[in-house]
Amino acid sequence: MDAADQVIRYAEHEGASIAWSAIGHGPPLVIGGWWCSHLDLDWRQARFRRFASGLAAEHTVIRYDRPGTGASDRSRPPPGTLDEELAVLETVTAAAGVERVSLFGASSGGGVASLFAARHPDAVDRLVLYGTYARGADLAPPAAREALLAVVRQHWGIGSRVLSDLFVPDATASERDEFVEFQRRAATPEAAFASLAEVYAMDSTGHLGAVRAPTLVMHRRDDRAIAFALGRDVAERIPRARFVELQGEDHFPWRGDADAIVRETRAFLGDRVGAMPDPESRASGPGRAPHLTEREREVLRLVARGETDAEIAAHLVLSVHTVHRHVANIRARLGVPSRAAAAAWAMRSGLI
Repeated sequence: MDAADQVIRYAEHEGASIAWSAIGHGPPLVIGGWWCSHLDLDWRQARFRRFASGLAAEHTVIRYDRPGTGASDRSRPPPGTLDEELAVLETVTAAAGVERVSLFGASSGGGVASLFAARHPDAVDRLVLYGTYARGADLAPPAAREALLAVVRQHWGIGSRVLSDLFVPDATASERDEFVEFQRRAATPEAAFASLAEVYAMDSTGHLGAVRAPTLVMHRRDDRAIAFALGRDVAERIPRARFVELQGEDHFPWRGDADAIVRETRAFLGDRVGAMPDPESRASGPGRAPHLTEREREVLRLVARGETDAEIAAHLVLSVHTVHRHVANIRARLGVPSRAAAAAWAMRSGLI
């Protein structure tokens, strides 16, 4: 997906600007609230773009950076409590002009997503929680929490490397270096410390029982950052929540078997995941597949892998203009409204 497909907008919140973006078409699905994000830098990652594209196949995916981090106003400190996080999320939904949403709360973002669902039951269709927890105090023993906070505050360079071992355990050396650089660019040492302190202080036990929206809780069995038992604990605290165990050790949902998370999420949201036609049939006619040339199929495979037009052009030794034209033709042949939808079609059709 080309970075041009993402437009970053800004909402005013207590005198500070909050960066947010929306991709795709359909009912709104809001993602955000995790401690370290950057709308622009995230979007440059092929794995992240593919993950977001899958969720955006039949939804408008809305993302945002918390104040003090990412592309949001850096002059203000990050929120320090769940109530402050909730106020930010309320500002973003108002700016996006949506009155009813589904929420995807990952990692520490699960706290604010579940609080929004508890406080605004009439505004939430469905709640999806991934890799999250109820009490930050349960994430690690007190001494370990204090040690990590200290190293992040005093030596952000070292702290970002320690965190990379937790968040991307299967990464190559170069991928780990990239993530370390991402963290440093996404947050100052002060903002990183404040955000991590809030992660440990967060306590959702008082509101999880008040969530009434249909809820899906997913957690990877060997997640190194947040223990599997903590995800199951969240599911047990939410009335009638459905719990899904996933395989893998990666904490970020766009790493590892990200497709499994996209499939579970979309099926829960009511998307046509199981009912979509196979590669040999499409709306172009009963029993007929849309005709794509071999070159168009090559381009579509790379689109689905999250490559930009410039990256595809370099890969296939084409001009960027030619790739752009191929993508436009592919969307027209598939009858889909966006690049994200084309990528989702490729994934469903087994093209990659």
